[in-house]
Amino acid sequence: MVKRKKFVLLKKKNVHRDMKRIQPIIWGLFVAIGLFSIGCKKDPPPLSERIAKTWSASTIREGSAVVFTKGGASNAKPGYANWKLVLTSSGSVTYTEFDGNVFTGQWELSGDKKLILKNLNPQPTGTGGTIEFDITSFEDTMMTLTRTTSSVKTGGTVNQYTLSNP
Repeated sequence: MVKRKKFVLLKKKNVHRDMKRIQPIIWGLFVAIGLFSIGCKKDPPPLSERIAKTWSASTIREGSAVVFTKGGASNAKPGYANWKLVLTSSGSVTYTEFDGNVFTGQWELSGDKKLILKNLNPQPTGTGGTIEFDITSFEDTMMTLTRTTSSVKTGGTVNQYTLSNP
């Protein structure tokens, strides 16, 4: 009986000693796998690819006043339900304003913070055919644009557009 207990104790000591040797190897494997998985993540596509889609109005601010919220029952300007910005991957744009006027032209990005609609036809009043927006936030299904100049059509306000896709 004594021999059996001694054997069990020796066996436990050997297992403990073996675990001490194996433990750094196991931790090393975990670290290597973690670094490998972090290193293998692909960078997201550039903003120029991710922004090229059809955007509609979610919330519109004219100056400091919210004039439209998608699904809202008492919107001051319900026409924004038809507002649309279609940016194609080829660089063409179709811009439909709240009053139903449609403008076509080209779009480009200046860095990742400015969207420029240019060569718009017909020319929106007071724009010379170009409208610029600061991109204040961007996610693949939502973005917020702030017009860099005031809009004659909305009474000289600088407007903020929170847009969604779809």
